[in-house]
Amino acid sequence: MRQMIPEDWECVRSIYLEGLATGDASFETEAPSWEKWDESHLSVSRLVAVSPSEDGVVGWAALARVSSRAVYGGVAEVSVYVADNFRGQGIGKALLKQLIAASEQKGIWTLQASVFPENIASLALLKICGFREVGTRRRIGIVNGVWRDTVLLERRSEIVGN
Repeated sequence: MRQMIPEDWECVRSIYLEGLATGDASFETEAPSWEKWDESHLSVSRLVAVSPSEDGVVGWAALARVSSRAVYGGVAEVSVYVADNFRGQGIGKALLKQLIAASEQKGIWTLQASVFPENIASLALLKICGFREVGTRRRIGIVNGVWRDTVLLERRSEIVGN
């Protein structure tokens, strides 16, 4: 694993599009430009998993601010995506664990994730890594004309803000 650099964007975007194609990864239906993605994610704690045998990025993780209000300065939303051919190999777990550690080094005290209930693998991954289920937000948004629920999860740091 290493820090993401702008040159990784095409691989990161491709992996993101694979996730979007499942219909259970995000309310988004298309990937943004690099500039838009870069603007919407924190500049710290952007990680990629690289496979030497594949000679490229096979997964990524990043954080987004949940609010511009100062009181929420230590709260961030988690994104973790793994390429189709590499799912189920522990890459997502390694990325998330490293993302947690990196976020704490940057003073972030709460990580949150909003996941479609149908995305069983993501829910399991988050719970294995210390996230707890806060609740289900019913019909919180529409994607492709269908109202969707999301499960809200959070992880409170045991290091930062105690």
